[in-house]
Amino acid sequence: MRDSGGDRPVKDNVDWRLNQWRTERPDIDPAPMGVVARIQRASRLLERELRANFAAHDLQLWEFDVLGTLRRSGPPYQLTAGQLVESAMVTSGAITNRIDRLAARGLVTREVDPSNRRSVLITLTERGRELIDEVVVAHVDLEAKLLNELSGGDQEQLADLLRKLLTSLGDYSPGNPLNEAETDL
Repeated sequence: MRDSGGDRPVKDNVDWRLNQWRTERPDIDPAPMGVVARIQRASRLLERELRANFAAHDLQLWEFDVLGTLRRSGPPYQLTAGQLVESAMVTSGAITNRIDRLAARGLVTREVDPSNRRSVLITLTERGRELIDEVVVAHVDLEAKLLNELSGGDQEQLADLLRKLLTSLGDYSPGNPLNEAETDL
């Protein structure tokens, strides 16, 4: 967004804080604070909008995450509890609680894996699949609306920069050999 003259970006809350730091501590360059603070603030503001959208569908963010993970895994829309833990980046205790709550709502089932009795299979029910298929459309529409201020090229550039930052912090896709290297440390 540009100011009314169209030549300068509109100042945000972070600019205000950075100016305070520049005044109070002219001996430091607060530029890194600007990047991290904007990522944090954007995350909070985006999450607020996402939570409201999910609430309109009687879901919480974590429920969408688990249901979406199962749905995008493809037929038979089934993963082990361990695979869900890896995908959701939560503890096994947390995923057990989440699965229990989703099962109580009839959105997933849980059963012992017949090929490995130590493993539990979590399967998306027909009701769960219908719900996630409905909600994901509203979710994508909302995200497009939230990013509307950025052109397609801006969105692609931002995605590339954020991917570079995330991988530099050790966030790789599951199955990436770099993930296994991290666990050996």
